[in-house]
Amino acid sequence: QVQLEQSRGGLVQAGGSLRLSCEASGSAFSIDAMGWYRQAPGNQRELVASITRDEATNYGHAVQGRFTISRDDAKNTVYLQMDSLKPEDTAVYYCNMWVASISGRSTNYWGQGTQVTVSS
Repeated sequence: QVQLEQSRGGLVQAGGSLRLSCEASGSAFSIDAMGWYRQAPGNQRELVASITRDEATNYGHAVQGRFTISRDDAKNTVYLQMDSLKPEDTAVYYCNMWVASISGRSTNYWGQGTQVTVSS
């Protein structure tokens, strides 16, 4: 079993920056793709950014050019650097990882979610 632990979010003014992290822990494993999603009230959960094991990245249209995803495999951690934040970035942010066990079985895990609020 693997657990994902997210850092705390927070309240930030528009134009500000915030960095989220998400660390995986548990039994011996390796991590394939990592990603961040968000869900605002009344909206569906949407992809913010993803990064493959080879560090190829993909970003949602709304955050492209402002957010940066990165990973540190030595720490089993994925980061999301959020710059030039806008009020419409307000949402609960979830990390997501595809984790492969020693047997090769791949399982999808979610973090607990963290609130990010951007004030105007």
